Amino acid sequence: MSLREKFTATPSGADCAPAQAVQRDAYKQLKEQMHVKLLEQFDLSVLETLAPDALRHEIALAIDRLLLDEQAPVSGLERRMLVRDIQHEMLGFGPLELLMADPAVSDILVNAYDQVYVERKGRLELTDVTFTDDRHLLRIIDKIVSLVGRRIDESSPMVDARLPDGSRVNAVIPPIAIDGPMMSIRRFAHIPLKMANLVHDTKSLTPEMAELLEGLSRAKVNMLISGGTGAGKTTLLNILSGYIPESERLVTIEDAAELQLQQPHVVRLETRPPNIEGKGEVAARALVKNALRMRPDRIIIGEVRGAEAVDMLQAMNTGHEGSLTTIHANTPRDALSRLENMIGMANLNLPHKAARQQIASAITIIIQALRLTDGQRKITSIQEVTGMEGDVLTMQEIFAFQQTGVDANGRIVGHFQASGIRPRVMARLESFGIHLPDRMFDPVRRST
Repeated sequence: MSLREKFTATPSGADCAPAQAVQRDAYKQLKEQMHVKLLEQFDLSVLETLAPDALRHEIALAIDRLLLDEQAPVSGLERRMLVRDIQHEMLGFGPLELLMADPAVSDILVNAYDQVYVERKGRLELTDVTFTDDRHLLRIIDKIVSLVGRRIDESSPMVDARLPDGSRVNAVIPPIAIDGPMMSIRRFAHIPLKMANLVHDTKSLTPEMAELLEGLSRAKVNMLISGGTGAGKTTLLNILSGYIPESERLVTIEDAAELQLQQPHVVRLETRPPNIEGKGEVAARALVKNALRMRPDRIIIGEVRGAEAVDMLQAMNTGHEGSLTTIHANTPRDALSRLENMIGMANLNLPHKAARQQIASAITIIIQALRLTDGQRKITSIQEVTGMEGDVLTMQEIFAFQQTGVDANGRIVGHFQASGIRPRVMARLESFGIHLPDRMFDPVRRST
């Protein structure tokens, strides 16, 4: 009798759930036993020399031999599941491999070893994927962070890392994580999205807005992309960078490398946390300073969040036009306030007016991205920084999204609308040979 037959031959009704739980526990126990015995049998140094396909084949053969020696009562389906799951354990990221292979999954949120959520189409849902226990989850976390030379332990219980496909990983373990190890994975598409996808598929913006953003990127206009977590800031940054001419040299600076730039001349830099002695840290500010010595045409910072804002603004003001970055903020006005606060973190003792003048001369366009309550992602505002009036930074809105209601399916409806103002930056676009029709700024409503 197979494991499936042995543990499902129970009465219907209330007894079914316990039977399924026992069945899962029995399968997990068998998988754990097989995994341990395989590790005992295999010479890991030899395995490292094998190609992945050959290694998968060797693992399948070894599992067949073990099942035969143990005379384990498994069905053909269970045997294939064992081979697949143990291959994932030894070559990949265990139970997460199935979720990583699903292109519809954008976020994987591991709250505990037995509670894994995913985001599909902007909505969170609980999965039936589980780890064996906290040790199993901790082993997978350690495997992920060690791939990029990071570490996680009691003395350093938080870590940012990245997967080989560019996905961003954040992990937290006890004593910081009260209920056991936790992990969040922000995934990125294997095939990067294009502006056409945002216009026609997700309807995140209108063709007129897309045309303006393309022109701004080509004309080397400094832009700041603002938004909350999961609003699509990095996706938009990747898309805008696609309009940069291939003749230009780009330097990217990130905490965990995740940008997917398509240009051939890209130099990528990544920050480094301190080691166990508290030494060896390389902060974003040091990388921005170093980037200025690398002859960049543009500097792209994955996210500005600290004192590096000062060096970024100075770079934008000293010849590195067309630089791009993102910032966490709820509105364009909040984004400017956060930049001003970050300048204060550099301890330069700049007067507020001087700091705002730096911002006004460096940042030209602020793009506000938002994830709506129904999971849709929209570009809710494109604003131009026009200068200062007294001590106040002034802006004018070019395009905006207005929510008008919710339909019967709970989907938010609304429209995009131009303000009717012709932006001052149009003169710069025309100097680069980019001519946009004035009618695109007419205050016409365009429904989503």
